[in-house]
Amino acid sequence: MKIFTEPKKLQKWCLAQRLAGKKIALVPTMGYLHEGHMSLIKAAKRKGADEIVVSVFVNPVQFGPNEDYEKYPRDAAADEAKCREAGATAIFFPTPENMYLDAHSVYVNEEKLSTGLCGARRPGHFRGVCTVVAKLFNLAHPNFAVFGQKDYQQAQIIKRMVRDLNFDLDIVVAPIVREKSGLAKSSRNTYLSEKEKEMALAISRSLKAPKSTAAITKELTEAGLKVDYVECVDATTLEPKKKIEKGTCVLIAAYCGKTRLIDNKVIK
Repeated sequence: MKIFTEPKKLQKWCLAQRLAGKKIALVPTMGYLHEGHMSLIKAAKRKGADEIVVSVFVNPVQFGPNEDYEKYPRDAAADEAKCREAGATAIFFPTPENMYLDAHSVYVNEEKLSTGLCGARRPGHFRGVCTVVAKLFNLAHPNFAVFGQKDYQQAQIIKRMVRDLNFDLDIVVAPIVREKSGLAKSSRNTYLSEKEKEMALAISRSLKAPKSTAAITKELTEAGLKVDYVECVDATTLEPKKKIEKGTCVLIAAYCGKTRLIDNKVIK
């Protein structure tokens, strides 16, 4: 497995692979990898990627001033080992300094799908996501990139960015990976105490057979969670819907103690 830390070296290598006819998959991550991330690498393998590039970068531009950038969990050595085991062929460990040069002043901003849900609660978050993902696309020259469904709004925004900016690649969205308990896998789960993990199960439990956003909100509140939002939206446009039905997606963001967790279910 090749290891890159400098953007230009990754870009040069990936371009050479494309010119040699290789199919490249990109798996963007913020590190502290778990089974959910491994499922993205496996999805890339199933789709026939010759080279699987995993980026590991805690992107400062997508964190707000009062969010957990400094304490976000990091373990580069473990991430490298997991990527090797899962079959990645390259890993990219950039730094904020070589991803955002002095006087950096260009950003990518999606202005429709990002206005609600997490975008409304985390101003500037998706501008940071779109900017770093666009940079990664330009560096890795992927034929396709793999994202997880857990970050549902993010995946839809990236799809729109690819469409509107004419990126020549496909976006693959892999299913949510869960703990045996049902809790959606997340690097932030490490913040939870055992008691909080039990409380958090109300999130996935409420999505098993959702009847209404009000009923979900009541269940989460009774479990001791602080609800940020429970919304039903069109699964493609993210436009609000009054009724949970086929073609919609139910999305939850809730605080368990100080930890903000998200989950969702597409109604099929």
